[in-house]
Amino acid sequence: MSENYKIAVIGDKDSVTAFKVLGLSAFACEDAAEAKQLLRGLKRGDKGSYAVIYITEQLAAELPDEVAAFREIAVPALILIPSKGGSLGLGLDTLMAAAERAAGTKLF
Repeated sequence: MSENYKIAVIGDKDSVTAFKVLGLSAFACEDAAEAKQLLRGLKRGDKGSYAVIYITEQLAAELPDEVAAFREIAVPALILIPSKGGSLGLGLDTLMAAAERAAGTKLF
């Protein structure tokens, strides 16, 4: 049986609104507590099946334990993206750490 996965975007209203035009599920969160509850629900599948969840670096920075929990599972993948205000560099740091774990050595 084939499952139809969706893509979610979580962040402040200004950062996620444009993603709706692309057909993604955009969830605007006012604060980290709201984002934490939403992440847990998406992980459980409360709002459908999601293969990828994008979250702004600003919210992710306030939810280190929640972000770390996604490293242990394959689906949904949690990807950090810059917000409208710019990047904190967390997304790149996370990607580099994953690449280094996969390679078994420090890359740069």
